[in-house]
Amino acid sequence: MTQTFEDAGKFGKEFMDTGLKSFASLSKGFQAIATEATEYSKKSFETGSAAIEKLVAAKSLEKAIEIQTDYAKQAYEGFVAQATKLGELYAEVAKDAYKPYESIVAKAK
Repeated sequence: MTQTFEDAGKFGKEFMDTGLKSFASLSKGFQAIATEATEYSKKSFETGSAAIEKLVAAKSLEKAIEIQTDYAKQAYEGFVAQATKLGELYAEVAKDAYKPYESIVAKAK
């Protein structure tokens, strides 16, 4: 009976340590995601501002349409690249958060 309580205490401590490791991994990952999103927002704002300045300086309707088309293409490609990068970061965060639990799951089997 005493062994059972010791085993339960040991398991509880191990589970708590694993939870803390997982939480630290999540915090680190979400911080990286927030940093990446902030950098993208800043870059996107700067690109948009530059496009507006070019539009205002355009001398003809054809040039304005060309500037707008180039900006739309660049913005779309940038968004797709950023979405892909963020998807990869989220997947990496999930994998890193699960790693500490792998040993517990393996022991349970």
